[in-house]
Amino acid sequence: MRFFLIFIVTILYMNGTQAQNIKPLNDLEKKVIEGKGTEAPFTGKYYKFKEKGTYHCRKCGAALYRSSDKFDSECGWPSFDDEIPGAVTHKRDADGIRTEISCSNCGGHLGHIFIGEGLTKKNTRHCVNSVSLEFVPEKRETAIFAGGCFWGVEHLLRQIKGVLSVESGYTGGKTSNPTYEEVCSGETGHAEAVEVVFDANQVSYEKVAKYFFEIHDPTQTDRQGPDIGTQYRSEIFYTSQEQKNSADKLINMLKSKGYKVATKVTKAAKFYPAEKYHQDYYLKKGTQPYCHSYIKRF
Repeated sequence: MRFFLIFIVTILYMNGTQAQNIKPLNDLEKKVIEGKGTEAPFTGKYYKFKEKGTYHCRKCGAALYRSSDKFDSECGWPSFDDEIPGAVTHKRDADGIRTEISCSNCGGHLGHIFIGEGLTKKNTRHCVNSVSLEFVPEKRETAIFAGGCFWGVEHLLRQIKGVLSVESGYTGGKTSNPTYEEVCSGETGHAEAVEVVFDANQVSYEKVAKYFFEIHDPTQTDRQGPDIGTQYRSEIFYTSQEQKNSADKLINMLKSKGYKVATKVTKAAKFYPAEKYHQDYYLKKGTQPYCHSYIKRF
């Protein structure tokens, strides 16, 4: 009985929380989102819209699509060839032929999905009503991390939802435009590092930094696994005071758990991209990092 009551309370809480996020709709929005209608073709504000960002549910605000998956199908409505995982529900339409798509969070009607048209490599078209969507522009931020061989750090950080790009390079040294060989000599003072560009509307700096601490060993000094040298040190190069505060906070949390953190926190200097053969190393090779893996620390 006790567990049944807990279950009921949880459901009521979730429903109440969802209701708090529901936004008022105008007549056309109600007709489409709640009445499963369709806006007139070629009239929607997002049909030819090309800004970078994320498309959210107009009714509840849940993130549904990324601008990188939007394409022009010339059908008269916004088209996407992919969705944010778990954000969109597919079900057979009332006409028994088409497949309806709706917001997985609130059930709001979005449009229909079509497969096999050959319009993109993914061979999928989400045909969505503009009035069912609300666009949130990208809020780009940059972060720089050093935690051993940049191949592994780059490979794992790029897997975070909201990360837009990751580039391997060198920073924190005393020479300009260093080469890989010069950095490996240990004489330039640079660290192998990665520059991460992320959308702060999708993921916070603190979450990215927390993951960084969990994919390398922050207790090792001037090395990471079998790689030894100052270029393999653990260091965070902050680009704002807010980033520094977050990094310091996470380090203190780790210390409170007994970790002897060796990670330095330094103001970011110029970042020099590494040679092309270092970029996307594990994506090209098709293997996994040899000295980086996820270990939960928080």
